[in-house]
Amino acid sequence: MRYKVKISYDGSAFCGWQIQNDAPSVQESLQKALSTLLGETIAVTGAGRTDTGVNAIGYYAHFDTAETRPDARELCYKLNAILPAGIVVHEVVSDVGEFHSRFDAKARTYMYFIHHGKDPFIANRSWRLDWPLDIEAMNKAASMLLGTKDFSCFEKTGGNNKTSICTISKAEWRTYTPDHVALMGFPAGEYLVFTITADRFLRNMVRAIVGTLVDIGRGKKPVEWMSEVLASKDRRAAGESVPGHALFLTHIDY
Repeated sequence: MRYKVKISYDGSAFCGWQIQNDAPSVQESLQKALSTLLGETIAVTGAGRTDTGVNAIGYYAHFDTAETRPDARELCYKLNAILPAGIVVHEVVSDVGEFHSRFDAKARTYMYFIHHGKDPFIANRSWRLDWPLDIEAMNKAASMLLGTKDFSCFEKTGGNNKTSICTISKAEWRTYTPDHVALMGFPAGEYLVFTITADRFLRNMVRAIVGTLVDIGRGKKPVEWMSEVLASKDRRAAGESVPGHALFLTHIDY
């Protein structure tokens, strides 16, 4: 029987979703917990990779169990009891047919957070920048990402994807007010969030896109530079990758 699992995780303690030989991963933690509870070796398939330090909310995975048919609600409770503090299981759904957490996904959405000024309450979930950013220029450049294109210029060197073609349907910067500012009046500076949705993402793609857009927002490069970067199909032509701790996978459409 196949089970679907919905989880969220704090990426700071993990090397990402995928199992690595020399560092803890979310996939490894979930597989070990399920194997312990079910008394058999369980292989878990996730919706896709996330990089080291990257966070996820509403991430989906699936697994098959051959010999046992545990109650889904009880399994959810037991998983939360033994998984590390950085992972929470929201629900376990049984008998989901041929559901595939990766190949059935139609779109994924990421959000990247930036703040200006020192803020100890958000420092580990947002990237602090003390340079002024031109949001209008960044949004003009972000609009050039929309559509179906070759995004190899934002792909980490050494990626083994069969294709670098992706379709981006949303790429937008906006300001926002965190809860600790709105509810408690913390006197902080400006807060920005970048939201991007695509049918698929390449390795390190979002962080490279944000780094490129920040260069434009700082005035280091003109808006038109984005077209040159895309046309180059060369990772060296784009901006640097930004830190992973401020990136969240926030939604998966099936």
